[in-house]
Amino acid sequence: MDTKGLVKKSKCWWEIPPTEDMRVPAYLFASPSLVHEMDDKVREQITNVARLPGIVKAAMAMPDAHWGYGFPIGGVAAFDPDQGGIISVGGVGYDISCGVRTMLTGLTLEEVESKIETLMDALFYRVPSGVGSEGKIRLTPKKLDEVLTGGAQWAVSLGYGTPEDLEYIEENGRMPGADPKCVSDKAKKRQYRQVGTLGSGNHYLEIQYIDTIYEPEAAAAMGLKEKDIIVAIHCGSRALGHQIGTDYIQELAKAAQKYNIPIRERELVCAPIKSPEGERYFKAMACGVNCALANRQVIAHIVRQVFADIFPKAELKTLYDISHNTCKIEEHEINGVKKRLYVHRKGATRAFGPGRPELPKALQKVGQPVLIGGTMGTCSYILVGSEQGESLAWGSACHGAGRAMSRRAAKKKWKGSKVITDLAHKGIFVRTASYRGAAEEAPQAYKDVTEVVDATHEAGLARKVAKVRPLGCVKG
Repeated sequence: MDTKGLVKKSKCWWEIPPTEDMRVPAYLFASPSLVHEMDDKVREQITNVARLPGIVKAAMAMPDAHWGYGFPIGGVAAFDPDQGGIISVGGVGYDISCGVRTMLTGLTLEEVESKIETLMDALFYRVPSGVGSEGKIRLTPKKLDEVLTGGAQWAVSLGYGTPEDLEYIEENGRMPGADPKCVSDKAKKRQYRQVGTLGSGNHYLEIQYIDTIYEPEAAAAMGLKEKDIIVAIHCGSRALGHQIGTDYIQELAKAAQKYNIPIRERELVCAPIKSPEGERYFKAMACGVNCALANRQVIAHIVRQVFADIFPKAELKTLYDISHNTCKIEEHEINGVKKRLYVHRKGATRAFGPGRPELPKALQKVGQPVLIGGTMGTCSYILVGSEQGESLAWGSACHGAGRAMSRRAAKKKWKGSKVITDLAHKGIFVRTASYRGAAEEAPQAYKDVTEVVDATHEAGLARKVAKVRPLGCVKG
């Protein structure tokens, strides 16, 4: 993307001033080089978002932004329901509540390194992964409805984890407002055997070690020390979430016409928040969020069992669990007045600063952990939310490195088997259900996650706490 027409607000904050029928400006949070790396479609899409009814302050793109459906991936926008604000499938994404859970293990690199291949074999065997993967949990229609309303709380009630886990999950493991009656039978049928599974694409289960601590106070509050082993689980609502998106794209397309909402591309279809169609989508989306939270909770339980078999002294505790494809009702300050807004984050992470009542007591002084996935061949990061980020971007940050190359192009350029062999030579052991998936997720297919995180830090959206590196990865 050319920087022509962009107003530079700070080193990593750019503004596209309102033109034509834009209701608000658009913000890009990125370094100059990351802006140049963004495709022009990001500019087009984020300015289209800025045209939607009821949008507040600005349409925003995070440092990892790239082209998506409707909203760019890495897009953030908040809408005021009292000003005709809308809700959009494109602003949430198809993999509803795709997110990351990070767990502490109480183990060190020295203790795990010699057994890493045994550990990866066991995790690959126990945690189903890949396209259409199914788990051991078999749900009846009634039980699935309990998942869609109960989320991780449902899983804990059945013994998958502990009540302490719930304190360290967004929404305490259960998003209110879910109504299974708003989810189609087709979506439900696709989910009966998928709770406790990773799925495919960019989802992963990764064993990591803490390489560098940047902010000791925040790291101590989170229980992080250099050379500690942690576990990251990245997955979402599987087929159910995708089907909800597919179903409501059609319903909201009709709603956009019904309510005369001007849209510039099909995937940006939406409905007023206070309309019957908008309310139904929000209730269905909340079901998708709860499905994802239950899914990560069950996987975390399986991971604990695997560690207990290989490392009996391990104590796996949840550091935090965040989602990055959601629309949430949040309270934010606008011109000195607190308002309830519908905040869309698509490929973007909530990043609340210190003092927010939504955070666990142990973390309220430092802020919310922000878990940023890199690639299986480079590194990932743990950040912490900031007050500045709340005022700038509704408490939002990037969610990962962001793709620099399409999956199709990556498959043409690399062979999955060679990707895995090359990583093994670097001491990173990958287990995958598909060589094709490994090629699609080649580290070189992504932007430089360090540059993305540095831009996030420099912009004031969130602060760097720790850099982590992979030892082993289960890929879909």
